[in-house]
Amino acid sequence: MIARGIAGILRPARPEEGPALSALAFRSKASNGYDPAFMEACRAELTYRVDDDPGTGTWLEEGAEGSVQGFFQLRLDGTIAEIRALFVEPDAKRSGIGRRLWAKLEAEAASLGATAIAADADPVAVPFYLAMGMAVVGQVPSGSIPGRVLPRLLKRPVLLDLPATSGSQSSFA
Repeated sequence: MIARGIAGILRPARPEEGPALSALAFRSKASNGYDPAFMEACRAELTYRVDDDPGTGTWLEEGAEGSVQGFFQLRLDGTIAEIRALFVEPDAKRSGIGRRLWAKLEAEAASLGATAIAADADPVAVPFYLAMGMAVVGQVPSGSIPGRVLPRLLKRPVLLDLPATSGSQSSFA
């Protein structure tokens, strides 16, 4: 399913787009002020493959000219949807793309049967995740930088109370 937004098209990523998504992730993280040595240490962890394995979802927002403006990747681990990536082009940050990707991420997590969403986040991204309703629940070691720790974040779904005539539904609120 393709969703048309004000700024672009939100659609599933294709396998051949893995290198472009990896390059976007690298640019986005570098825009947070990290030095070249740090970024090189992170390169392998910022390399993404798009596959159609059950329990995995990779979605992107494509701009008017067909350029990728942002993407996310989820992988279901038991009943937890782990955010493996959520990146926006540096020039497109604070434009609403992250929020549109987040809305789709929550819907995708629910469609995979997740009961929670979790992320090991770059400290610079924590304010975004907190604004999306996540909470810091601990720390985990960095997969790229020995001795560095990253915040662990978690969001559980909220059961919406709807009138009895409409039934009830679960959602990540």
